[in-house]
Amino acid sequence: MGLLDKLRGEFIDIIQWLDDSNDTLVYRFERYQNEIKMGAKLTVREGQAAVFINEGQIADVFKPGMYELTTQNLPILSTLKGWKYGFNSPFKAEVYFVSTRNITDQKWGTKNPITLSDSRFGMLEIRSFGTYVIRVKDAPVFIREIVGTDGHFTSEKIAEQLRSMIVTRFTDAAAESDVPIEAFARNLNELSDYVHKVIGPEFEQYGIEVTKFLIENVSMPEEIKKEIFELSRLNAIDLNKLAQIKAAKAMEKAAENESGTAGAGMGMGMGFAMANQMGQTFAGGQQQNQQPASSTPPPVPPALTFFIVTNGQLAGPFDLNTLKQMVLQNQFSKETLVWREGMANWTAAGQVPELNSIFGSVPPPIPGQ
Repeated sequence: MGLLDKLRGEFIDIIQWLDDSNDTLVYRFERYQNEIKMGAKLTVREGQAAVFINEGQIADVFKPGMYELTTQNLPILSTLKGWKYGFNSPFKAEVYFVSTRNITDQKWGTKNPITLSDSRFGMLEIRSFGTYVIRVKDAPVFIREIVGTDGHFTSEKIAEQLRSMIVTRFTDAAAESDVPIEAFARNLNELSDYVHKVIGPEFEQYGIEVTKFLIENVSMPEEIKKEIFELSRLNAIDLNKLAQIKAAKAMEKAAENESGTAGAGMGMGMGFAMANQMGQTFAGGQQQNQQPASSTPPPVPPALTFFIVTNGQLAGPFDLNTLKQMVLQNQFSKETLVWREGMANWTAAGQVPELNSIFGSVPPPIPGQ
């Protein structure tokens, strides 16, 4: 550095930092040989803190305001320098300006899927991403633990480390939150608050405060999504109506099948069952409007029909004769889940008394085959 720079450095007595960036966390004020005149003016703006360091040791810290540097407002530095009786000559010290305002739009995300265990879906993998906002809460701690001697420290230099901490804590929090996997999407705010509380103390160890933490999305495998959607639909609709709709669609498909009589017979059986249900509804409506004649016999009781689950799909309703044929064709067994109107839940066919006659009437295997 030339003589002109030296003279300029010796006579400059204003110490300040005009921050025009959005990501700078720490800026070291440069002086010629770090010399500062006693009585120099120090300006610390809102959203800043100034930290004086002497030979690698943190000394005095200044909050927002304007100061005239004297031994009175540099008590720690005066002690370190040994200024017992006052000091008026230039002195050497490093000055670090620390931004204490919020650094927004910091992004985080899981690079690799997170494996979780769900009581209903078993082991599954999820991904997640979101944003967070940080600010330096304790400037000396932040310099000591993170910055060191870096003269221009930006948020990008610590972003990767912070993201790793967040993903690790998010994984633990997601596993310990006891939130069902299908409830993640509608509980993002609650899950965000929970993770925020978990990661807060760890960030403070580095002098950083997480002022806001948001989970924007939690994604899961497509097959798990489909199962969750199916469960939500079943919980939201009337099972009786669903069974009627399924039966009507099955009847239409059977009527379109011209390749054999089995499909037509099943279609006719389902059609008869639907006709019986519709006839009961129609007859019930008539009974509300008029009294039946005393000479009219009571209606024929409806045929006993059952819906079944085959290959994970709903089928039926089938009458007892059709189910007996299906037993002979190994399409129906005692383990098959069945349901009919009046039953509370799906039940194995072997546990339904009305179906015992079907399995009992099946002939044994032909000898020698």
